[in-house]
Amino acid sequence: MEIQLLIDTVIIFGLAIAVLLICHRLRVPVIVGLLFTGILVGPFGFGLVKAVTEVELLAEIGIVLLLFTIGIEFSVKRLLQIKKAVLMGGSLQVFLTFLATMLITTLFGMALNKAIFIGFLVALSSTAIVLKMIQERAEVDSPHGRTTLGILIFQDIIIVPMILITPVLAGTAGHGGESVFVLLLKAIGIILFVIVSTKWLVPWVLYQVTKTRNQEVFLLSVVVICLGVALLTAEAGLSLALGAFLAGLIISESEYSHQALGNILPFRDVFTSIFFVSIGMLLDVGIVFQQPMLIVSIALGIMGLKFTLASFATALLGFPLRTSILVGLALSQVGEFSFILSRTGVEHGLLTDNVYQMFLAVSILSMAATPFIIKLAPRIADRVLRLPLPHRVKVGLYPIAKIKTTALNDHLIIIGYGVNGRNMARAARMTGIPYAIVEMNPDTVRSEQALGRPIYYGDATQAAVLQHANIVDARIVVTAINDPASTRRITENVRRLNSTVHLIVRSRYVQEMKPLYELGANEVIPEEFETSVEIFTRVLAKYLIPKTEIETLVGEIRSDGYEMFRSLFEESSSFSELNIQLPDVEISTLRVAERSCFAGRSLAEIELRKKYGVTVLAIRRDSQDISNPNVTLPLRANDILIVLGAPDRVAKVAGLSQNPREGDAT
Repeated sequence: MEIQLLIDTVIIFGLAIAVLLICHRLRVPVIVGLLFTGILVGPFGFGLVKAVTEVELLAEIGIVLLLFTIGIEFSVKRLLQIKKAVLMGGSLQVFLTFLATMLITTLFGMALNKAIFIGFLVALSSTAIVLKMIQERAEVDSPHGRTTLGILIFQDIIIVPMILITPVLAGTAGHGGESVFVLLLKAIGIILFVIVSTKWLVPWVLYQVTKTRNQEVFLLSVVVICLGVALLTAEAGLSLALGAFLAGLIISESEYSHQALGNILPFRDVFTSIFFVSIGMLLDVGIVFQQPMLIVSIALGIMGLKFTLASFATALLGFPLRTSILVGLALSQVGEFSFILSRTGVEHGLLTDNVYQMFLAVSILSMAATPFIIKLAPRIADRVLRLPLPHRVKVGLYPIAKIKTTALNDHLIIIGYGVNGRNMARAARMTGIPYAIVEMNPDTVRSEQALGRPIYYGDATQAAVLQHANIVDARIVVTAINDPASTRRITENVRRLNSTVHLIVRSRYVQEMKPLYELGANEVIPEEFETSVEIFTRVLAKYLIPKTEIETLVGEIRSDGYEMFRSLFEESSSFSELNIQLPDVEISTLRVAERSCFAGRSLAEIELRKKYGVTVLAIRRDSQDISNPNVTLPLRANDILIVLGAPDRVAKVAGLSQNPREGDAT
């Protein structure tokens, strides 16, 4: 069987490579290709894979590693930042979806316990697909990205009580009350263990491991922590996935989280791929062909229901219609944890084989459609917003105060109050520039308004919101949000409402520059290029290139829209004329020792330049700098000399600065 598993693994990965290459050419998402690969190799396809049970085990490892990396990437501090989306948004979405599904299935004659279980299955969405898509689109920090993430995290946690309740629904829990009580005690014990591990145990262990400077030992330690905590939760009657997530949270609070994540990511990608292949293997294609219209209708009905309720839950949090639509579309599919839960339902008789296969078909169809839906979501949201809907519906249920039109003139409008927006507002306050902020997060608006900030709630893709910020009389607009589609829409609206305002747009992607310029942006600042500019500016300064030449080069790069970075073959005229200055010279610092031969003597007496070719540029004495020191100035013990010279000569002078005076005892 071990050889068979190896053969099956080669078949799976070999066929997956071929399918994914075709998907890449057709621009079909990777996840769809993996699901299709599973259908081909599975027992209901060509039957190429024999060790189905072993493959499912590998798939479960993939889920464990996936949740582990999610836990590392989203630390407790970050979870606290989106606690409203997790607690309120997640609970609303899960409860409303569960309740609606239970009522609908009951109306169709399903028994109450089975209807409740179906409600559990439908309420969950796909963390793997949605999070991967949001990360690829760099929308994790956008309002809809944070809200979607918060709801997904709640779903990943709520799976635990769902698994606990499943035996009770089936009537096979035995002494249900006692077992649940014991499980609750175990859960409390695990929480205490997580707290102790986060603060003391794991940081101490990883510190001891990192002292060895052995990468293999570090990797093994991370894997043991991940699988160990997952096994602990499983032994306590909870889920492996929850344990892996908790293990990730434990490591995320240490300074070793980035190294751990980098080591685990390749393994996660491999095993997660096997997971999606295993899902495809479970599907009986024959049932799909027997009842295609029924399966498509159920899938569309579930996706429509989940979209509506998730959008409604997001709207209740105070977000505008556009954000609600984006969140609803992102969460409209059935998730991977539903597959795990469905197996538990099959084991306890809550799902018949026919219903289970129907559920698999509907779920895979919804998951396969998700990448396309998320890609089209901004366009769908824009189409909906063009409908003649009430203004209150478009701007959202804002619980703080009505938006008031600002009375500012010749002012700066900052769209988005993230890191860049906050820095811009701080700079405007310090320089006395009048400004107004437009932000979509109602909690941020409430807290900043309490501090007296000129911040207004609203979705800047709506012309009415920009008009409230008095876009007509503004001098400059700065767009600093993390949503490329919204950025384009805002650029278009700003230019349409004010043809003369100077519009500066921050972009994450290089490919966004040209469309934004075409829509009317005056300046587009790509984040990755500006980072490169800052890095090489400091590098050139270290090579002692004159500041004026560095500034000229930076100005040239920015003036032509970073064309130098985008072209691999063209050379900048400034670069072609730029020579590294003084390549064999370094600037260094030397401290005069207590009994040094330099102490008490002047620079003229020491004759560093004449004897050693080393020039003293400055002297730091008692926290004060003496630039261009007089040659008659006597040096003191503990003076710090800032010197310029060839490295070997500077090293020789450094030795002299520590040597005792001639005649002193050595």
